[in-house]
Amino acid sequence: MPMDLARRLKPNQLQLLLRVAETGQLQQAAHMTAMSQPAASRILGDVETLVGSPLFLRHPKGMEPTLIGKVFIRHAKIILESLDELETETRRFSTGDAGHVRIGAVTGPAVGCLMPAVRQIKAETPDVELTIEVGPSTELVRGLRESRFDFVISRLPPEYDSRDFKLHPARSEQVSLLAHPDHDLVERSDISLTDTLDYEWVIQELGSPIRQAVEAAFLQEGLQTPQKVTNSSSLLVVLSLLENTGTIAPQSREVAAMLANGPLRANIAVLDIATPISVSPCFIIENRFRPPSKAAERVLSAVYSWL
Repeated sequence: MPMDLARRLKPNQLQLLLRVAETGQLQQAAHMTAMSQPAASRILGDVETLVGSPLFLRHPKGMEPTLIGKVFIRHAKIILESLDELETETRRFSTGDAGHVRIGAVTGPAVGCLMPAVRQIKAETPDVELTIEVGPSTELVRGLRESRFDFVISRLPPEYDSRDFKLHPARSEQVSLLAHPDHDLVERSDISLTDTLDYEWVIQELGSPIRQAVEAAFLQEGLQTPQKVTNSSSLLVVLSLLENTGTIAPQSREVAAMLANGPLRANIAVLDIATPISVSPCFIIENRFRPPSKAAERVLSAVYSWL
């Protein structure tokens, strides 16, 4: 019998039984569930036949649940409440009001456009859960291919075919040179790259976009690249080494602004260099063959608004 109940009971039958228990009147319960009294009487009889026992005692003044009827009503409430919760939660996922969105980004865009978008999303749709990973473009695009991200904000490495992805221009990064406020060059303006060569540098590893942009800027002016270099992409390492008043560190302009003027208020200054240093542009990259969820679409829309 339990398997028959599980297979054959329907929500409208359970709704009818709850209304009968609430009102004590079959006619009123039928009206509340938008069915005729004969149909309601037939449904109640079918359920009682399936259960093998009366669910209600019939009195001249109304209907009263039997002991098994009370058990049945109690479970019917739980089932219908669960179905209501399922419908509500499913609707929230289908409209993007809930869900889990996984995003990868390189550092500059993560600070410049992703974080403002995240704050917007958390204010508008707090039930959207976000996972954010910051890393190099090669790792991020590999993660996108492996479905570990819904979208990434990065450069497309040359080993990948652009036809496999949807690419939307994000923003070009500008490089700022950071130093300790007591650095010799801080008070100067229009600093030439030649003036920086005698100092210690802490730069991202070889092959990183900022490292390539810095080296290209020196080479374009016919200069050798900095020789006194510590290689590290760790911001904690950079900040620690900048405590040495003779060190210079290139970072994206967004990161530099966050450190110098943002909530972190690090003890750093931005050098006024005469030669702009630009990094190759980033893209918002999606997997062309895997449509984004509604929640991911909502986050993407917020990111676009901050570009």
